[in-house]
Amino acid sequence: MNVRVARGAQARRSGRRAEAWAAVWLMAKGYRILGFRLKTPQAEIDLLAKRGDVLAVVEVKSRTSLQAAIETVTADQRERLRRAGAGIAANRPALRGCGVRLDLLALAPGRLPRHIPDAWRGG
Repeated sequence: MNVRVARGAQARRSGRRAEAWAAVWLMAKGYRILGFRLKTPQAEIDLLAKRGDVLAVVEVKSRTSLQAAIETVTADQRERLRRAGAGIAANRPALRGCGVRLDLLALAPGRLPRHIPDAWRGG
């Protein structure tokens, strides 16, 4: 196996681990996890979670700092994720009354996960 293929496989494993930690963290905060790595026509959603009447489209980022995690998600990607979440909410009767929110769950080495609800408010 060449180095590039091995690096890609390691990145995927690391991403799955980060998503699993993020899901556990959100469940501890009272969220119900509805899906992992959901592929939609607009975007791939890392985690889809619900608490009360809020449907959270959660982007999971493992970076060295919170600021780096926030900056990693481009405006175009945020818009695609918002549309994907709205589409899921509109097409599932049980979710129709939910407000859709775009959250960030940032993981950094040696630190507790950081959940930022509505991380890109207004942006």
